[in-house]
Amino acid sequence: MAKVKKVKALIKLQIAAGKATPAPPIGPALGQHGVAIMDFCKAYNDKTKGKGDTVVPVEITVYEDRSFDFVLKTPPVSVLILKALGLKSGSSTPNLQTVGVLTKKQVDEIIDIKMPDLNAVDRDGAYRIIEGSAKSMGVRIKG
Repeated sequence: MAKVKKVKALIKLQIAAGKATPAPPIGPALGQHGVAIMDFCKAYNDKTKGKGDTVVPVEITVYEDRSFDFVLKTPPVSVLILKALGLKSGSSTPNLQTVGVLTKKQVDEIIDIKMPDLNAVDRDGAYRIIEGSAKSMGVRIKG
């Protein structure tokens, strides 16, 4: 029977793909648990190098022996919406100012990407989650 490693910490970070460096927030978050920061940075950058500048959340499991594993998650919905519309940011007053309009096709593409990490049972629930995020950013959905 394989020996089970004891988990020391679970760290969640959002890092631009291929751009992990020992600088904050990564260095301090991992350093306090004794993780080899450069080993994580190299492994993360290798796994995300083909994803452009997209923000890729990562869940890092740190074990008692200072080793680690990490799991890449899908980009945040807000990042996917901004990317689909080609915008830098959402509206500062979303209830008054609309910054863009998403088509149903764009929403479906976002759902396809995000579905594994969404807390939704079906595509209908996923659509409502995307719709809520879009509304809070000042983005309307056409159709």
